[in-house]
Amino acid sequence: MSTPATNSSKNVLNSDVELKGTLKFSGELTFDGKLDGDIQSEGSLILGDNAVIKGNMNVTAVVVRGKVNGNISAKEKIDIKTKAELFGDIRAPKLVIEEGVTFVGKTEVNPNKVSPPPAVANNAEAANKNAEPAKAGRF
Repeated sequence: MSTPATNSSKNVLNSDVELKGTLKFSGELTFDGKLDGDIQSEGSLILGDNAVIKGNMNVTAVVVRGKVNGNISAKEKIDIKTKAELFGDIRAPKLVIEEGVTFVGKTEVNPNKVSPPPAVANNAEAANKNAEPAKAGRF
């Protein structure tokens, strides 16, 4: 059996599928079932309306429908569709969240991979420690 040179395969796991463990794939996967475990892929993931995921995802791109309880990290894009429920942190260069989404977690969207500047507040605090104490009285 020969393997195609490109990862253009499209796989589908419907709503009657229940899995436990780590799900790995390449190409594109449409998943509409239940998973208790992590997803790792260099491909694209599409979660259907009936999908229930309890675990972390590390993929190239993902479209989220259904329910996710775990963190999502994508190399390209996370697209969260209306009525999706996401409880976990997300990280991607691009992020789309439609109206009507339930999302509880933190986001990190950094398309240019910019590192944060040094904290200005800390420098001000250090400067104040070396300064003379404030004197009470009229000015």
